[in-house]
Amino acid sequence: MAEHQHETMAAYDNIVELYASMFADRLETRPFARAMIGTFAELVRGTGNLRTADVGCGPGHLTAMLDDLGLDAFGLDISPAMIDHARRAHPALRFGEARMEALPVEDRALGGVLAHYSMIHTPPGELPALLAEQVRVLAPGGLLLVSFFATDAPEPVRFDHKVTPAYSWPVDRFAELLAEAGLAPLARLLHDPASERGFLDAHVLVRRQ
Repeated sequence: MAEHQHETMAAYDNIVELYASMFADRLETRPFARAMIGTFAELVRGTGNLRTADVGCGPGHLTAMLDDLGLDAFGLDISPAMIDHARRAHPALRFGEARMEALPVEDRALGGVLAHYSMIHTPPGELPALLAEQVRVLAPGGLLLVSFFATDAPEPVRFDHKVTPAYSWPVDRFAELLAEAGLAPLARLLHDPASERGFLDAHVLVRRQ
């Protein structure tokens, strides 16, 4: 495991209860994110393959949302403490520890992958390998929804996230990486910043070719 992954795991392990209390119901005030996740779930249902991974699931609130939307959803996260919390909070659902670039999922098995602000801590040079892993586990026609912080800068911008360092991305550059990984564009949504950082919130929906 890389040093930045150890740092990310430790940082999230240390704030589980606070994080869960802040984000468990946050989508109630995030209509754009909620709409994109609903669209993602509808399209995954349309593939006939309901099996969906919530990668970087944290306390499991979005895994539960995907389950409510009719998907066979399970959550994966690098933080053992987050997984423990998710299992307690949602005992009927499945959760496990995993790194996003080494998912414990067989090839071409999933109808969907949700990555809700869970790629933001990955250094830019490591992102192509991480995206390739999401492609590996998606069945042809499967959907990936990625949410992240967007910037107008020409290159990714490292910033001091409240938990551990993160990166904002130019949306076109992120979309290029998705295309290079073999993912066809379906939709993208940018909306006004939800925090004092001033970055736009970006949601990009793609399909494995």
